[in-house]
Amino acid sequence: MRILLVEDEKRMAQALCEILRQEKYEVDHYANGVDGMSAIESNIYDIVILDVMLPGMNGFEIARNARSKGVKTPILMLTAKAEVDDKVTGLDSGADDYLTKPFMTKELLARLRALGRRSLGTAFGELSFGDIALDVNTLTLSCKTSAQSVRLSEKEYKILEYLIVNQGQILTREQLALKIWGFESEAEYNNVEVYMSFTRKKLSFVEAKTEIKAVRGVGYELRCDDV
Repeated sequence: MRILLVEDEKRMAQALCEILRQEKYEVDHYANGVDGMSAIESNIYDIVILDVMLPGMNGFEIARNARSKGVKTPILMLTAKAEVDDKVTGLDSGADDYLTKPFMTKELLARLRALGRRSLGTAFGELSFGDIALDVNTLTLSCKTSAQSVRLSEKEYKILEYLIVNQGQILTREQLALKIWGFESEAEYNNVEVYMSFTRKKLSFVEAKTEIKAVRGVGYELRCDDV
């Protein structure tokens, strides 16, 4: 799961990044509101952790702008203020949850797990589309009609997860590359083609009717016309 952290307090940001990476989250960090807003618009994140007091653009503005542009990524807002009005403003701006600083690590992680389940659209550890299901805990792909299953590599899983979560949409190679390899990676777009081929072979192996279709000049989408 990929998390965007927008936090300008250096020590806080370093501590949060370390905690989240120890919990096996992938984290991208930005220290100002303008860069954070730009990153949110990429729509490659599963959760956003957003501080309120930021240079360039505050967290309330970022949340409002993101929601007005159709970004549905769950937002956990961090505030140093405990006043009810600040919490209400955050939620009304489009945040899904909030934490008041200072907070306990275990509470942060619990909030993230809850938002993660919401982001993936399931509380039971499974994603589904057409005749396929993904087990989010074991990275297993199974076909409901053939009863066949196969373990996926991490990147194969991420490809199918991203396509299922965004079912009905065409995802570009750039979106897939950013989602799977991140902003800091030098991965080329042919990596997307390679892992897309691997993933299609896994779908064929389990005899799924669900397919990853290439939309010429645009990108990829999941289709299952026979179910």
